[in-house]
Amino acid sequence: MATIKDIAQLAGVSPATVSRVLNYDQGLSVGDDTKKKIFEAAEELNYTKFKKNVPQDKQTIRLVQWFNAQEELADIYYLSIRLGIEHKAEELGYTLFKEPLDQLTDKPADGTIALGKFDQEQIDALSQLSGKLLFTDFDASASGFDSLVVDFSQSIDLVLEKLLNEGHRKIGILTGIEYTKGSEEPLPDPRYKLFEQKMTERNLFNEDFVIKAPFTVESGYQQMMTFLNQGSALPDALFASSDALAIGAMRALQEKGIRIPEDISVIGFNDVSVAKYVSPPLSTIKVYTEWMGELAVNTIAELLKEEAPVPRKIMLGTELVSRLSTKNS
Repeated sequence: MATIKDIAQLAGVSPATVSRVLNYDQGLSVGDDTKKKIFEAAEELNYTKFKKNVPQDKQTIRLVQWFNAQEELADIYYLSIRLGIEHKAEELGYTLFKEPLDQLTDKPADGTIALGKFDQEQIDALSQLSGKLLFTDFDASASGFDSLVVDFSQSIDLVLEKLLNEGHRKIGILTGIEYTKGSEEPLPDPRYKLFEQKMTERNLFNEDFVIKAPFTVESGYQQMMTFLNQGSALPDALFASSDALAIGAMRALQEKGIRIPEDISVIGFNDVSVAKYVSPPLSTIKVYTEWMGELAVNTIAELLKEEAPVPRKIMLGTELVSRLSTKNS
């Protein structure tokens, strides 16, 4: 594991600044450029597979980005996938250019990787672009397009197996709220739907233990604080739909004097690089985000080589990473 000192050296800042940024210290006043350097350095040092090959045929890939730079800093899940895409494209000798979703051009490309969440109108617009099209972290297979997605059902099974084996029965969820860009269509959190289904099957689902918040550290903090201030009964374990939400919730719990994991176990989702640096280190479901980015480029490369008779949907499994925010870690 990379140390705080390693990250500080690569980012060109002090170890104290790195520590405070990775722990989302609200009292720290640093610019987004500095935060970006630190988060990217943390991701780079946790990314060990990158090597540059001699380019063969110089083909072009367009990366359509759903998140802007500031949104990437609020939840670095997409930043991590993007870095994997950039590394693999360079390794394989592709020319990569990036376009925000709201600033698409008709610039030709051999293939397009659409990273994010999209409504039908946006899917239709993306389908008009030149070259092959691959949706990443979004299932557009019903619309006839190749898609690369996380296996959320397997992920929730891992969460519940972990928490139930620890003896927890009162399990809450901090579920994510998000919307498509432009049309602002609500995007259901698949983790919540599966959590509700699997907990209901066990007669353990409790609506009182459901908290909803946008996918940011600050929102996780605010909504958990609101829940605690209501004086509601506290679950003995909490699953958060992202590490950002989990980190925010942990800060609220600690400010209220609630001990983690003695009073409540907390488990996140994604295993972004900062999860291991918070206190206590966060147990989480690991999504191999950098590899997802790699796989997106490899899949586009395959699509460019030969025509497929039907669209493919590739589902990525996940792993449980036990740290100190849950018992028996």
